[in-house]
Amino acid sequence: FYEEIVDAQVAGAIAALEAGGASFARVSVPGALEIPGAIAMASTGHCHFDGYIALGCVIRGETSHYDIVCDVSARGLMDLSLADGLAIGNGIITVENEAQAWARADVSRKDKGGDAARAALEMAALKHALCG
Repeated sequence: FYEEIVDAQVAGAIAALEAGGASFARVSVPGALEIPGAIAMASTGHCHFDGYIALGCVIRGETSHYDIVCDVSARGLMDLSLADGLAIGNGIITVENEAQAWARADVSRKDKGGDAARAALEMAALKHALCG
């Protein structure tokens, strides 16, 4: 959903990762609800990463589905962080309309993709400092 908005977030995240000297892989999923599951899959076995960045966009619609998607995706990310000790930068933006989404996704404005990448980098560094 909202592929162009997410692509703008990804541009900010990539810039932050490259500035931090980090390597990365981009994985796309069908929607915000699938992001925690994809991170859980990537954190097991041989494909473990130092950190994870969740990028997506949820725009309020006419039904309560918005509230469910926002709550469940955020809860899923927090559960992974707490239960599995994963370094996750949450960049799933939750907004009322497309104008708000662009304000948050645009790298020249709020750059929430870059913010999420920097958070993941900081949490990965903290985990390394604490756990060796």
